[in-house]
Amino acid sequence: MSAIPLTEGIDARDALYRKITWRLLPFLTLCYMLAYLDRINIGFAKLQMQSQLSFSDAAYGVAAGIFFVGYVLFEIPSNLLLPRIGARKTLSRIMVLWGITSASMLFVRDIHAFYALRFLLGVFEAGFAPGMVLYLTYWYAPSRTARAMAVVMWAGPIGGVIGGPLSSWAMTTLAGTHGLEGWQWMFIVEGVPCCVLGVIAFFFLDDRPQQANWLSDDEKALLAADLDAQRLNRAASEARHRSLRTVVSDPRVLTLAFSNFCVIAGIYTVSFWLPTILKTAGVAGTMAIGFWSSVPYVAAIAAMGWLCRSSDRRNERRRHSALASIAGAIALAIAGLYPSNLGIALPAIALSTAMLWASYTVLWALPAGYLGTAAAAGGIAFINICGALGGFASPIIIGVVKTLTGDMQAGMLTIVAIALAGAVAMLLNPIESPAEIPHG
Repeated sequence: MSAIPLTEGIDARDALYRKITWRLLPFLTLCYMLAYLDRINIGFAKLQMQSQLSFSDAAYGVAAGIFFVGYVLFEIPSNLLLPRIGARKTLSRIMVLWGITSASMLFVRDIHAFYALRFLLGVFEAGFAPGMVLYLTYWYAPSRTARAMAVVMWAGPIGGVIGGPLSSWAMTTLAGTHGLEGWQWMFIVEGVPCCVLGVIAFFFLDDRPQQANWLSDDEKALLAADLDAQRLNRAASEARHRSLRTVVSDPRVLTLAFSNFCVIAGIYTVSFWLPTILKTAGVAGTMAIGFWSSVPYVAAIAAMGWLCRSSDRRNERRRHSALASIAGAIALAIAGLYPSNLGIALPAIALSTAMLWASYTVLWALPAGYLGTAAAAGGIAFINICGALGGFASPIIIGVVKTLTGDMQAGMLTIVAIALAGAVAMLLNPIESPAEIPHG
């Protein structure tokens, strides 16, 4: 058998990965976008739901954050099922159950039901994000996984862009239809599509490349060879972390997990409270709030692409992530200090959203490269769980502090301090990825 010319082999691999990308990533991004939307849509429901059901800001903050309790408790058990029963059944089950739970929010009449459904939403969504990361490693060699994840991570800001207008449209246009309030229709409109996508996922996804009828035998062989070759190149790093215990006791991993906690706290502060911030700044009407709330997420999409390209070009991760987080924290502080001035608050919140999302995206280029072992899946799940705790803590902090002080400034500034602490930890963390290891 004659050898394949180098350029021909590279072209064949590029064509193969383009085919995989166009088959998988649009669908997975859509699924992740709906997952993110179902997490944050209570920020829009708050505009009507809170006054109609007489919930305090503190109670509403607990309900927003309690999602992450169920998420953290069940993420690892859920993810352990994926290799056993396959990604197709796992992701389908997650989407159908969380869609049903999200739509069931229309039945909320008291705070206890609100807490229960938010908790169940976290339980049923648990394992989706790390499961998607694990699933992508079946299809992408290590050198290409980060690029694939960057596309999927755009789902968060895209969900923010679409979510504002969609939520406000449902809450205003459908209000009163069949005797339901606008916020009840919002949960139906955004929950039912998750169930539909879950059913589609069962038939659309393949557990492994070997089962994909849309790949030829030659393409399957080429992909398997590429995956095996790149994994062998990383075999030397096996000595660094031999078990999950060594991963979670590594100070560098713990520091990275802390940084993830801090940046997620900032991101979810914006996600949950953006409609309220805009209302405070003088934006009148639910439709107008929905429109203006999409602006920060458009900025985030652009910033994520720009910062990731800069990070790749300069072969540097930590400073890119940390400095973006610092910029995001400062902008969030400005928005908190001038909440009633739309001309200041909106650009500040847009910059904060853009920089925090960009920081988060670059952060995730570090753990897989540093761990580089069979224990990496557990380490990534641990870092992800710590980030989820940041999402749990931030709305509670904002809600409690606002209830105690009567305004949002003190709570926002507390989150600013947390984001800055995470950025400092990132700067001081000596963790390395292949991009930061000198060559030659």
